[in-house]
Amino acid sequence: MAGQGFQRREILRIMSMAAVASHFPGFTTWCFAQAHPGAAGPQNIKPAKYSPLFFSAEEYPIVERLTEIIIPTDETPGAREAGVAEFVDFMVAHDKDRKFPFRLGLGWLNAHSDRLYKKRFLQLTPEQQVSLLEPLAYKAKYRHGEEEERQFFEKFKELTVMGFYSSEIGYKEIDNPALKFYAESPACPHKDDPEHKHLPAPKW
Repeated sequence: MAGQGFQRREILRIMSMAAVASHFPGFTTWCFAQAHPGAAGPQNIKPAKYSPLFFSAEEYPIVERLTEIIIPTDETPGAREAGVAEFVDFMVAHDKDRKFPFRLGLGWLNAHSDRLYKKRFLQLTPEQQVSLLEPLAYKAKYRHGEEEERQFFEKFKELTVMGFYSSEIGYKEIDNPALKFYAESPACPHKDDPEHKHLPAPKW
C-alpha cells in the first residue's frame, strides 16, 4: 500500500481537507471516515452513478484506473472499493492550480501509450500500464524530459493516498487508533524498532 511514513502534521492536513469534501452530496462510493449521519445532505441519499465534476467521460476511467494501480485491491480493499477516483475528481474540480496539469498529464499518458504500444492507456495490459508509469514513479527509472509528467504523477499519488486513508475503508485499513476506545493511551507496539525501519517501503 502507498502512504506509509505519513507524519502527524500531514495526516491532520489530509483529514481537514477531506472533511470539506465530506459535505458533497454527489459521491456514490467515497465516504469520509469521520462523517456524521447526514453530512452530505439532509436526505443522505447517494446518487446511483457518480457524475464527474471536472474530468471528461474519456478522462474519468483513466483516473479510476490510476487510483487502482496506486492502491490496488489485494487481500484487503483498495482504491476502487473506497471510491477514491470520486475524491480525486472533487479535489481537482475545486483546485484551479491542479486542473491544467492533471488534464495535461492524462493527455500525455494516452499520447505516450500510443507512441510506445499503438494503443490508448486503458487498452494496455496491466503489465504495460505499470511499465509505462514506473519511470514517473521511481527515481532510478526517471527519464530526462519528463519532469512535468513526474510532478503530475506525484500530485496524483498524493490525492489518491489522501482520498484512500481519509475514507471509511482506508481508515479501517490502517487500524486507526481513533476508531477504538482505550482505558489508557496505548504504547507503540514496535518497541524494538522505534523508527519503524522494519516496515516495507511504499510501492510508489
